[in-house]
Amino acid sequence: MSHTFDDLVRLEQAAQAAHRQYTAPGVDDLDTARRNWIDAAAAFQAAVTEHAAADGKLSRVEVEMAVKKAVRHGGTEGEG
Repeated sequence: MSHTFDDLVRLEQAAQAAHRQYTAPGVDDLDTARRNWIDAAAAFQAAVTEHAAADGKLSRVEVEMAVKKAVRHGGTEGEG
């Protein structure tokens, strides 16, 4: 299944949230927090690769950068 750009944004936001939980002071279960972060980041990367292959207009790197820019600065520049 190909992911939409909005799906990719949500996956990147989830990966960033998991990273914040992993690096937060006083994390009770560091191993679980780390695994959650790695899993979320891997899901994002897999979805980006799949999206780029299905879309064919942008490279995987271009898709990833457009998503990260949208997450950091808002908007959906580079995709529709």
